[in-house]
Amino acid sequence: MKRSFYLLILIFLVFFAISFLTNILGSINPNVTDSFKLSGTMTGMLPFSFFIAYAIMSIPSGMFVQKFGEKKSLILAWILAFAGALIFTSFPKFPVFLGSLFLIGSGMALLQVALYPLLRVVGGEEHFAFNSVIAQLVFGAASFLSPFVYSYLVTNLGNPASEGGFLIDLISKLTPLDLPWVSIYLVFSAISFLMLVIILSTKFPAVVRKEDEIVGAWETHLQLFRNRTVILFFFGIFAYVGAEQGIANWISEFLRTYHGLTPEIEGARTVGLFWGLMTVGCFLGLGLLKLMDSKLVLGIFTSAALIILTFTLFGSLKMALFGFAALGFCLSVMYAIIFSLALNSVTKYHGSFAGILCTAIAGGAIFSLLIGKLKDMIGLQLGMVLLYLPLAYILSIAFWAKPLVSNATIRKTSDKD
Repeated sequence: MKRSFYLLILIFLVFFAISFLTNILGSINPNVTDSFKLSGTMTGMLPFSFFIAYAIMSIPSGMFVQKFGEKKSLILAWILAFAGALIFTSFPKFPVFLGSLFLIGSGMALLQVALYPLLRVVGGEEHFAFNSVIAQLVFGAASFLSPFVYSYLVTNLGNPASEGGFLIDLISKLTPLDLPWVSIYLVFSAISFLMLVIILSTKFPAVVRKEDEIVGAWETHLQLFRNRTVILFFFGIFAYVGAEQGIANWISEFLRTYHGLTPEIEGARTVGLFWGLMTVGCFLGLGLLKLMDSKLVLGIFTSAALIILTFTLFGSLKMALFGFAALGFCLSVMYAIIFSLALNSVTKYHGSFAGILCTAIAGGAIFSLLIGKLKDMIGLQLGMVLLYLPLAYILSIAFWAKPLVSNATIRKTSDKD
C-alpha cells in the first residue's frame, strides 16, 4: 500500500486522544474524593473501573478487530468513549462515574488493539519502528498536557476575574457549579464525538496481519497460560502498570495530604511532569538500548526508581516534587523492555501472547485500589510503600529473563561485521 500521510497523522491524533482521556485520574482524584466524600478505597475504585476494562476487553477486542476490521473497531471504540463521557456529564454521580470509566476504558482497550497493525500498514512496514516511537512521543505529550488543561478549566470556571472567553463561558453553563472538575469530561465528550465523525468519514485500508499480530482462539490462550514463562511475564506487565498507576493516581492526593499543595495547581503540574519526564526517558532509553543489553537497562532504571521512591515518600517537599517527576523518568523504559523480553522469550503465538500481556494492564486497577484501601487503614504514605513490591518484581526480571533473541546493540552489530 502507498503511504498515506493523512491516515498517518490521523493515527497519531488517535494516540493523542487515547492518552489525553486515559491519564487524567491522578489529577482529579482529590477533587472527586472531596465532591463525593469518598474513602481511600472508594477513590481507588476509579482507576479500578477504568483499568479492569483492559483485563476484560483486551483479548475479545483482538478477536473483534480481526473479524470486523479496523474501521468498525475504531467506530465502536469512540462510541463507547463518547457514551461514557456524555453519560457522566449528564448524570454526575459516583456510581455513574464508575460505569462511565469502564465504558471509556473498554473503548481505549479496543483502540490500542486496532492501532498498531494499522500503523504498520499505513506508515509502511520499513518505517514502523520510527512511527511507533513518534506515536509514543505523541502519547506522552497528551499525558503531559491533560493535567494542565484540567487545571486551566477548574481555576477559570466560576471565576469572575477570568478572561477565558466564549469557551469557558459555554463550559461553565454545562458544568455543575459545585463540580467544576466534571468540565474535563465535557472536553472528553467533545473529543470523542469529533474523533467519531472523522473516523466515519475516512476510508481505511485493509490490514493483512502478520503472524505475530494474529490473535488465536481461546484454546491458544489457555495453552499459553500453561507456560511458566508466559505467567512470569504476565505478572511483569501487571507489576509495571500497577506501579505506574499506583504512583500517578496518588501523586496529587499525597502532595495535598503531606505537603499542603493545591490539587488543581501544584498537584496537576506534578502529575503532568511525571508523564512528561516519562516521555523524555523513553528517548534516553532508546539510546541506551543501542549501547547495552535491555536487561541491564531495566535493572539500572528500576534500581533508581526504588531509591527515588524512598526519598519521595519520606523526604521533604522538594524531594517529593523532584521525586515524583523523576519516577516518571525511571519508569519510562520498563513497559517496552518487559514487553519485548516477553515476546522474544516464546517461539510462537505472539499475537495471542500480546493479548495476554495487554490483559495484564489490569495491574493498574488492582494496585491503585489496594493503595486506597491501605490509605484508610494506615495512611497514604505507608500505603504507597506497597509500590516496592511491583518494582522489586520488575527488578527481578533483569536477572531471570532469558530471551531467545537479545536486543541489537552497536557492539553486537560491529562484532558481526
